[in-house]
Amino acid sequence: MRLDKYLKVSRLIKRRTVANEACDAGRVLVNGKAARASYDVKVGDQLEIQLGNRIITVEVLAIDAYANRETASNLYRLLSEEKVARPPMEGEGE
Repeated sequence: MRLDKYLKVSRLIKRRTVANEACDAGRVLVNGKAARASYDVKVGDQLEIQLGNRIITVEVLAIDAYANRETASNLYRLLSEEKVARPPMEGEGE
């Protein structure tokens, strides 16, 4: 299954287009390497997703073409979730 579709089906990212854009921007890593939206996700892959000021690391446990709200979290195991400080924006703190 494509990476962008997996991120949507597993509900790690709400929309496939957002998942696609995150991949294109290099905010999704698979096994420590930046991955394109077309990457073929396999069971055992580790995904690191940067969403805003959070970095979520999950391990792929299963791949399913459809998952509802109750079963979506069974597709992955959360390994870590951390908040990162965002760099100050230009003009802040002056």
